Amino acid sequence: MNPLAQQLNETLQTESPNVYEMLSALGKAIYFPKEGILSQSAEAKAKANKYNATIGIALENGQPMHLKVIQDTLTAYDPKDIYEYAPPAGKPELRSAWRVKMVKENPSIEGKKVSNPVATNALTHGLSIVSDLFADVGDAVIIPNKNWENYELTFGIRRGAEIVEYPLYNENARFNSEGLREALLAQKDKGKAIVVLNFPNNPTGYTPGPQEGDEIVAVIREAAEAGINVVAVTDDAYFGLFFEDSVHESLFGKLAGLHPRVLAIKVDGATKEEYVWGFRVGFITFAAESDKTLAALEQKTMGIIRATISSGPHPSQTFVLRALQSPDFEEQKAEKYDVMKKRANRVKSLLDSGRYGNVWDYYPFNSGYFMCLKLKDVSAESVRVKLLNDYGIGTIALGETDLRVAFSCIEEPNLEELFDTIYKAVNELR
Repeated sequence: MNPLAQQLNETLQTESPNVYEMLSALGKAIYFPKEGILSQSAEAKAKANKYNATIGIALENGQPMHLKVIQDTLTAYDPKDIYEYAPPAGKPELRSAWRVKMVKENPSIEGKKVSNPVATNALTHGLSIVSDLFADVGDAVIIPNKNWENYELTFGIRRGAEIVEYPLYNENARFNSEGLREALLAQKDKGKAIVVLNFPNNPTGYTPGPQEGDEIVAVIREAAEAGINVVAVTDDAYFGLFFEDSVHESLFGKLAGLHPRVLAIKVDGATKEEYVWGFRVGFITFAAESDKTLAALEQKTMGIIRATISSGPHPSQTFVLRALQSPDFEEQKAEKYDVMKKRANRVKSLLDSGRYGNVWDYYPFNSGYFMCLKLKDVSAESVRVKLLNDYGIGTIALGETDLRVAFSCIEEPNLEELFDTIYKAVNELR
């Protein structure tokens, strides 16, 4: 094993032995090289005041070489902020700004020991890093039965982990904390589990209430006290889009410092929060009681980034940073939140109006981009195909009964026609 990896592992074994045990074989072997091209280039950048012949970019007239046809569309930005490579961990100013934003929006993080967010190539990349660092063949990854299909690819197909599902809702149409508890405690013989908490949930748009949130935290604490090392991952892709009386914070804050056997990891990003889907800017943040543990996890994370994408896109990181620093940011974001909330409320009022009879139920939703219908007499796939072929309307069929509708991308005046047409298609198939 590389001496740098061994050094990081020894730090974790000393500072947080349970976290060390959580690492996958790859997680134990990975490290960030300190004596390679990047470190030598960084040293030269600081000291080479005459000629710097280390970096793999081209310079011209003292700035990064670029094409006028590209720069003409980016004249608001200094070439050094868009053309140079971003550091593997991300633009330092952006990481600091995101941390400030994260703590402001999640007061429960205040006073907790958390790492500086590391920039990722959006949330999928952040989850992939978690998978690489912590998931081995046969490890249990616990998710609800209403989930984003990419978890299977990221944890199951790529890393060979075992996907363990539990029903998202209980008999009272609330979060099924008992189902999570059973799935988690069933891993006692393995001594390890990865729990992914995705709120607002994709595909249902559900976020637990405060009591449910406390129950989730209590379940994870119980599992830790039972001797299970829990990698608790909050997939906060749709964070902030809370439209009713759910929790309005990430559970990361309450999971941070919960128990020595619990490693809380927050995966979030500008993708949905700031409506910049194509920018591919995300973040991964760790919580631990030891600064040395956090530093070691950051180094291993940077090692994964270096080994896969090398570094994230610099222009989009600069764009997001500029937005966060703008005095108009909060006001503009609030305006878009209001638009999204009105769409969600309009959908709920339509579904609760009684106009659609009893051809479907809908799963509770209170946040995010989506909601799901539960069809009674026809298959979701047949409805999806009919809507697409006969009416030019796209929806997502999930399993036999569930039809996901993304109200996020439908203007509020058009929502009535959308659901009226879905209802018409269902009745035609019946």
